[in-house]
Amino acid sequence: MSSIESVLTENRVFPPSEAFVKNAAVSGMEAYKALCAQAEQDYTGFWANLAREEITWQKPFTQTLDESNAPFYRWFHDGKLNASYNCLDRHLAARGDKTAIIFEADDGTVTKVTYKELHQRVCRFANTLKAQGVGLGDRVIIYLPMSVQAVVAMQACARIGAIHSVVFGGFSAKSLHERITDMGAKLVVTADGQFRGGKAMPLKPAVDDALAQAGCEGVEKVIVYQRTGGEVAWNASRDIWWHDAEAGQSDACEPEWVDAEHPLFILYTSGSTGKPKGVQHSTAGYLLGAIMSIKWVFDYKDSDVFWCTADVGWITGHSYVTYGPLALGATEVVFEGVPTWPDAGRFWHMIEKHKVSVFYTAPTAIRSLIKLGADLPKKYDLSSLRLLGTVGEPINPEAWMWYYETVGQSRCPIADTWWQTETGAHMIAPLPGAVATKPGSCTLPLPGIMADIVHEDGSPVEGTEGGLLVVKKPWPSMIRTIWGDPERFQRGYYPDTLPGYYLAGDSAHKDNDGYFWIMGRIDDVLNVSGHRLGTMEIESALVANPLVAEAAVVGKPHEIKGESIVAYVVLKGARPEGEEAKKIVAQLRDWVGKEIGPIAKPDEIRFGENLPKTRSGKIMRRLLRSLAKGEEITSDTSTLDNPAILEQLKQAIS
Repeated sequence: MSSIESVLTENRVFPPSEAFVKNAAVSGMEAYKALCAQAEQDYTGFWANLAREEITWQKPFTQTLDESNAPFYRWFHDGKLNASYNCLDRHLAARGDKTAIIFEADDGTVTKVTYKELHQRVCRFANTLKAQGVGLGDRVIIYLPMSVQAVVAMQACARIGAIHSVVFGGFSAKSLHERITDMGAKLVVTADGQFRGGKAMPLKPAVDDALAQAGCEGVEKVIVYQRTGGEVAWNASRDIWWHDAEAGQSDACEPEWVDAEHPLFILYTSGSTGKPKGVQHSTAGYLLGAIMSIKWVFDYKDSDVFWCTADVGWITGHSYVTYGPLALGATEVVFEGVPTWPDAGRFWHMIEKHKVSVFYTAPTAIRSLIKLGADLPKKYDLSSLRLLGTVGEPINPEAWMWYYETVGQSRCPIADTWWQTETGAHMIAPLPGAVATKPGSCTLPLPGIMADIVHEDGSPVEGTEGGLLVVKKPWPSMIRTIWGDPERFQRGYYPDTLPGYYLAGDSAHKDNDGYFWIMGRIDDVLNVSGHRLGTMEIESALVANPLVAEAAVVGKPHEIKGESIVAYVVLKGARPEGEEAKKIVAQLRDWVGKEIGPIAKPDEIRFGENLPKTRSGKIMRRLLRSLAKGEEITSDTSTLDNPAILEQLKQAIS
């Protein structure tokens, strides 16, 4: 593999303040290096000690890491535990009356739930699920708005050993159907609708549409939380209101003690082929990763008010809303709405109101808020903040600086975190009391995470050249397999070309200080507003339209969303022009929104009589990316079967 050249030069360095270092969980660079040295010297012992210290076990483990069937690693596999017990029961004696969740609804209504109350609600819903026939190993789809109920549903599944899969509330009926059929779900938990930006938006109709299709016959019940009060279609033999199902259920429920490797959840993520991947996570290893990353990266204090703005439909909402903070007995904010309603000061007002101390959000949100009101944070009292974080994609240096200076008032370290759905928890991120930060860099690997940058054959990359980001050793919170497709797991993450390394799918380089800089995906997965979308999925959706013969999708840089989606489309009929072209663009955008979800709608659609292909039929995506960016094509196009097509495809109809 030829080395990837880095074009980003960033020399600003921000060491942690003396006051922050003094009070940090990991205080100073020497303390960080000592932890890394422990992991280097006794890798399994390092993780075993943390697992014993941080997790409450019903049956202690005796074997830390089983590598006998690599890469299908097992951690702590002969131990038994329960994730819900670790998030709730073990806190009741010492902090039962402590606020667990501060829920702010879209309209600003605030509800506070203590650990004791949350425990009762989870137990009650766990008993509700059992009464509907759900038990150990059964799969449950959760399709809910951001709410206390979403956390309760996830924790209740964990409590009884059911395996949940949360589907983001913006996804379509088609996306739901794919997930229900792939995992063989027995029950769906949803709501009549959700409130976002002052508007009630339906949810249940998508469930009804999904279940009307073949392959969903295994779903026996749909539990519906009444959120908006809107009218919904009702199947009396299948649908039941949450409040009716819960009526008379006990608020005590003994946890189901499961093996450490028992699947806690399946979370679907886009791949470079059309079918979404069901990323399967274990119970113990996943929980340990969530706990340690909050302790290390967010420098957790018992007095913190923690706010991760991610939806529970994404891995960030699993690790840093539903499981990690609660496992530590933290107080956290859960928010139903959007950052720009009723105005662009919503986040800053909430930080002031709830005295948030740790704030974790996406670069997409930061860029949007800069555009809508760069000086707005100065109107609010943000003095409660002590630490900021970013997630979902690399943050560009100028947005980093605004976040640091305007939101953090030049005193809050920024934890720029690199990790994935597959990794379960942070992998590369600054420990804020130890590691000096650089705008745009995720800095250094966490203790016990053996990350590196290599060529395609696994040989190390020299100096500051770019290459493939890999993890050389297994770690507890890692993906266990792809649900129902172990071959795809092995092929995608542990290819034969690499010597047993986990392939992250990102390119990166290290600077002269050993800091990691993420450069982008090595495959055709787009990062739109922090959401990973496979180009193949969008292409498949477009080609499913009766008007479309062929489609190719690429990304181009977007100042707010990170990347925007550009689709090159060949119709079955003549290439359209003028008003007709605009009409078809609108039709196709709506079509993709229905097939996948609004997030996947192309920002631009360009029509051609064909696509640029080699004589062997391979679409030259590299050229399409250049066209999308408006770059002059200077590379050799003589290998193309149809070079004249490039001129046609320059014309954008948005």
